Amino acid sequence: MFDAQRIVAFSQQETPFYFYDLALLQQTLDAAKQAADIHNFHVHYALKANFNHRLLNAICKAGFGADCVSGNEVKKAVEIGFRSTDIVFAGVGKSDREIKYALTQDIFSFNVESVQELLVIDGLAADQGKKARVALRINPNVDAQTHHYITTGLDENKFGIAQWELPEAIETLRQCQHIELIGIHFHIGSQITDLNVFKSLCVKVNELNNWFDERGFRLRVLNVGGGLGVDYHQPDASLVPDFLGYFSVFANFLERKPGQEVHFELGRALVSQCGSLVSRVLYVKNGIKKNFLILDAGMTELMRPVLYQAYHRIERLDQTESETEMLHYDVVGPICESSDCFGKEVLLPKSERGDLIVIRTAGAYGEVMASHYNLRNEIRYVYSDDIQQS
Repeated sequence: MFDAQRIVAFSQQETPFYFYDLALLQQTLDAAKQAADIHNFHVHYALKANFNHRLLNAICKAGFGADCVSGNEVKKAVEIGFRSTDIVFAGVGKSDREIKYALTQDIFSFNVESVQELLVIDGLAADQGKKARVALRINPNVDAQTHHYITTGLDENKFGIAQWELPEAIETLRQCQHIELIGIHFHIGSQITDLNVFKSLCVKVNELNNWFDERGFRLRVLNVGGGLGVDYHQPDASLVPDFLGYFSVFANFLERKPGQEVHFELGRALVSQCGSLVSRVLYVKNGIKKNFLILDAGMTELMRPVLYQAYHRIERLDQTESETEMLHYDVVGPICESSDCFGKEVLLPKSERGDLIVIRTAGAYGEVMASHYNLRNEIRYVYSDDIQQS
């Protein structure tokens, strides 16, 4: 992935920075779109994964919709050029201001996460003389079998309407004059690599689709969320996720009624592999029990290892197969926290001050979660076409 030309160009850049491979991004987008189009599926990109403007422009141009979880994400999607009719707005805590703005933009749908939210949207839509399209986000109690911080579809999670609340939701919908129910929505978690989990989700969606139909609600949209995982351990072996296999699960196990649309909300799977965090070794500390590589990037640039205990493949950029002296390092950052660590006992060639280190598969939940803790500078980013032109 990182050829000699890029390594030379990287050495001239101020670190740390995110590197985005736009060609790989386009390859991934093309694969996802082609796989979805086979089944006439609609895909919305989850802006929370990465809202870098160059990436968003490419995603919008490729024909995807936008999945937003804040009012500012809705604004960003509109500014980039996503059509309002392709924007959905989820989130367990939408403010009145955010709802009002989304109503003015006539977005495709609000993914509603509580009965009380139905009443709030109905009142705010009435104030504008509009009718809001909504999908009920239902908590299906399906175990995504992933890290508990990124599981969202269990009874213990804060997201969605519990199934025992659905009769109340139905009665509330019948009373609301400024809401149109267009579908049901699910999202059970992220970084799901076992496709059987999605089969379990299909069973639950089918059950609830029939439940609504029996009560006189013929749904237009089945929104099954996202969650498709990526290969953090061997990124070069799986640069593009298995979109064909993923969409085939829903094509085979979801029971669509005539005229129903199936919508997805993919984030990580579209952008993870195209992004890497490039950093430089500031200091090497070798000891009796531990060897440390201290980088100029830290948890302020990439939060996932600290927040989720997430694994990212760490490589030295100029590593060659002929190097024989390998050492185990704890790869850490400069932040004044003991938790500021990217990886423990990472096997790397013997390294020195000034060596370039790349942390792979950082295109999702990397740049967007960067912070100014310790008064750190704004994170920088470099694109592959910048490298080619330099």
